[in-house]
Amino acid sequence: MTVELLRNAVRPYAWGSRTAIPQLQGRPVPAPHPEAELWMGAHPGDPSHVIGPDGTERSLLALVDADPVGQLGQRCTRRWGGRLPFLLKILAAEEPLSMQAHPSAAQAAEGYAREEKLGIPRDAANRNYPDPTAKPELVCALTEFHALAGFRDPHRTIKLLKAIETPGMAKYTGLLEAQPDPDGLRALFTTWITLPQRAFDELLPEVLDACVRHVADHGEFTVECRTILELGETHSRDAGVLAALLLNRLTLRAGEAIYLPAGNLHLYLHGIAVEILANSDNILRCGLTPKHVDVPELLRVVDFSCGEMPVQHGEPAGHGMAVYHTDAPEFELSRTEWAEGEDTELEVDSVGPQILLCTAGDLLVLADDGEQVELRRGQSVWLPAADPPVRIRPLDGTHSQLFRATAGTCED
Repeated sequence: MTVELLRNAVRPYAWGSRTAIPQLQGRPVPAPHPEAELWMGAHPGDPSHVIGPDGTERSLLALVDADPVGQLGQRCTRRWGGRLPFLLKILAAEEPLSMQAHPSAAQAAEGYAREEKLGIPRDAANRNYPDPTAKPELVCALTEFHALAGFRDPHRTIKLLKAIETPGMAKYTGLLEAQPDPDGLRALFTTWITLPQRAFDELLPEVLDACVRHVADHGEFTVECRTILELGETHSRDAGVLAALLLNRLTLRAGEAIYLPAGNLHLYLHGIAVEILANSDNILRCGLTPKHVDVPELLRVVDFSCGEMPVQHGEPAGHGMAVYHTDAPEFELSRTEWAEGEDTELEVDSVGPQILLCTAGDLLVLADDGEQVELRRGQSVWLPAADPPVRIRPLDGTHSQLFRATAGTCED
């Protein structure tokens, strides 16, 4: 058995931070270009590489393809067709991402088959479903993390719209007042994202001016209005700015998480987080992006259920571990903390494919045969299903933090 470190790909999207990921990995800052995401897994677009004891590297994707049962285990191989079902990320958002939702498994399979039949190239800009799989995700804050996610209770949204009401906005407030439920939200959302550009260009400046006044008056919805102003400044002709008025505005503290199942409309605004998601590229965008927006397909996917967005703190599982439970069969994420001076060992069972990520302090990973690997802040290791359990403890009594990603249920 060999405990092997991973070399992981950095994705340089324009919305990324030039400091967060380099600092986490102990590299010079600022980086020459924005670094938005650090990918850990076997995604075909940018797989991790396993570093052998002699320094040689091999693609994790190639390892899984060559020996799916040894790497993933029999049940996971059978359930996911020899594919690692999850992708683990560090997400570092300096600027807002696009507003988006992801399909269910059934929607993804149907959409993929439809687009294959139409002959749309899988890498085409107008392709909605490059693969046939769902893409649920969970994001856990490492720093204060800001997001919009899920539709706010309509009665609360009506109160917000009235607080910033303008002559042009009044009829839209009335539309939701007449039907303060998911169907009313669907009607208002659809109306806004299909507004003729001329009508939108008249309405948005009114809304932004009203938000400025509300912030100046320290109104009840100051945080929400600041967010709309930020989005409106950079996307002045994008209907996603209005759609943002309908979503819950969240501020997560370190260790808090939100789970985004199929259909949940969301937008990450700012902060650093660990994200785990199904290994898929299926995204239906709503706006705040120059990329393709397919409104009819988006409306088929978005879930207009409404209410407060549940925030998870992790369910205690002993020895400083907290587990973030979801109904996603593709993944499970846990977080373990060691206080300064604590040296309790954590035993990690071989329950399937696993990635261990150190986000604070330094850790020692020990195998039963005496082999050990130092896992520094910002580093990760791959544990195949065929390997025996390992033990983990902090180095030098430092405050340490470990995230453990593994597959969810692998039952047939």
